[in-house]
Amino acid sequence: MPADFPRQLRSALGSWWREHARTKGVPAAASLLLAELWGFLRDSTPERRRSRYGDMEYDWEHRVNTTTGTVAWRERLLGIFHSPYQATDPSAFREMMAALSIDFREFTFIDIGSGKGRTLLMASDYPFQKIVGVELIAGLHRAAAENIAAYQARTPSARGMAIESVCMDARELVFPETPLVVYLFNPLPEVRLRQVIRHLQESWRKTPRPVWIVYHNPALESALAESQWLQRVSRTEQCSLYKVK
Repeated sequence: MPADFPRQLRSALGSWWREHARTKGVPAAASLLLAELWGFLRDSTPERRRSRYGDMEYDWEHRVNTTTGTVAWRERLLGIFHSPYQATDPSAFREMMAALSIDFREFTFIDIGSGKGRTLLMASDYPFQKIVGVELIAGLHRAAAENIAAYQARTPSARGMAIESVCMDARELVFPETPLVVYLFNPLPEVRLRQVIRHLQESWRKTPRPVWIVYHNPALESALAESQWLQRVSRTEQCSLYKVK
């Protein structure tokens, strides 16, 4: 077991408990915690683990390891208190990128909660200035760094591109002062997601520039819809697209 795992777990659980106890009350937070832990145990059975390998086609094609199936129990447990890792489907990602009315060469792509880095690799199919993944869970970040190195070594079109994964709390990210495409796949609980959106707004106010937000599976869309500086451009079952007004 990594030496820092107990510390990470205590910190994640403490933050999760404070947020939910404050917003939902102690009884509701305790009930939700028990439900989450039961779900974790249920999903740890061999049958459930096999089902998580359903996203392997991309990995076989590109010889990387971005599947949900190989996420270790430690990272899965931490994911309960942050956000569970789920790899983006390649066809869905292409559809979302096709909806952007931008010159990719002018933009930096940022994936909040980038996990093992699949979205970063897929973003390299587009001529972004820079591609950045932000991941809090150290084990997933390490996997992303390995995947980026392996992918660039085997993919001529990705060589020389500025692709990186950084291990940090997204609320502390200093957004680049370039036009941005910010990708979200339910990366954070609602309180923390709202904090990131406010932080992004402060960055935009300081340096006005084009900002697009691609929100895949928008379960917490109210965090964006209530932001007066953003407007929704389109919405499908799988994605909401926002940009600066």
